[in-house]
Amino acid sequence: MPDAIMYQEEMFVVLMPGAAEEFLSSEELLERLVGVLGDRQQDLPRDLQRFTTVTEQALHLRDTACELELSPGEAMQWYVVRLEK
Repeated sequence: MPDAIMYQEEMFVVLMPGAAEEFLSSEELLERLVGVLGDRQQDLPRDLQRFTTVTEQALHLRDTACELELSPGEAMQWYVVRLEK
């Protein structure tokens, strides 16, 4: 089965509370999520608690979600975008 274009993540737009939107590569988003999750190991969402490393948590989050609550009413969001020349 050919690789569907909808699963080819090139770039993500990342929205953080109080900050301008950023365009990040898949690897850059992973690094950002590792940093955010590294500071929250005592307060992880339930679906991430089964993973043993922060990198595994970040990979799962990047690949299966588009939002992480940072505090009540504030969330980090990311969406796949395709940039055309």
